[in-house]
Amino acid sequence: MLKHFKVLLAAILATPFAHANDADIFDAVEHHFVDNNGVKLHYVTLGQGNPILFVHGFPDVWFSWAHQMNGLKNDYKVAAMDLRAYNKSDQPEGVENYRMELLLGDVTAVIDALGGNVTLVAHDWGGAICWRLAMRSPEKVNKLIMCNLTHPKGYMTVRQNATPEQKANTAYIEAFQAPDAADRFNSTLLATIAGGANNPHHERYKAAFERSYVDGMLNYYRAAWSGLESDTQAEMPQLTMPVLQFHGLKDTAVDKDGLRDTWNWIDTDYTLVTLPQSGHWVQREAADIVTTTMKWWLKARE
Repeated sequence: MLKHFKVLLAAILATPFAHANDADIFDAVEHHFVDNNGVKLHYVTLGQGNPILFVHGFPDVWFSWAHQMNGLKNDYKVAAMDLRAYNKSDQPEGVENYRMELLLGDVTAVIDALGGNVTLVAHDWGGAICWRLAMRSPEKVNKLIMCNLTHPKGYMTVRQNATPEQKANTAYIEAFQAPDAADRFNSTLLATIAGGANNPHHERYKAAFERSYVDGMLNYYRAAWSGLESDTQAEMPQLTMPVLQFHGLKDTAVDKDGLRDTWNWIDTDYTLVTLPQSGHWVQREAADIVTTTMKWWLKARE
């Protein structure tokens, strides 16, 4: 199991993240909490206008989106949340508390606190949640922006028909489900994975992960692949809102082959932006391109 962690970490350590000019966002945001059936979710807001909600993945926190929030704050009310188990959100114990239905409820609770209808932006595990939320509750999502998480149909097709290389790249999923998987992590390692080796916000990441619940983060994987999620292959209706998708083609965790046929599952316009030199954290590795593209894409659909 350890070799899978080393392979994942080696790829991440080679990734440059450096946006020190976004540091002012930490003092500018307002902090909020909302309750979802007894689980308290932390989120931040900045700016005025139509709301945009950013949802991070594994392992990450709300300020994964600092560059995008900084770039959009003058035109929109930007909000970013900590998923359960992360940073300042609650950290329930037990795999059963990380089922998809509960995660959908968490994001929905924040959307409702923001007025009930948002542009939804997501990455990685946040993407897994938000693809499904947009299908289930289209009245709450007016636009969907996805970063390096393929549509669930595309993702599962690749998983089910994986090449040996693809199987090796996703071996960490099985490794994360081991009972002692949390023993492989500490706050410094998580900060390095999430923020990159040279990220100017490394200490902020470290502090956030010292507050987080590692076993809870891994419970996302355990719940999804343990038989608790009998509904994960339920009917997936067509998406009815505009979709913008970014994908760093060097991502080894989410294979680009899963992008195939996405256009067949969306009833309105679909924009795909691939970044050949970027990997899994495309919103930071190609931050300027992602933010600038979001700006013109959103403006064109107002």
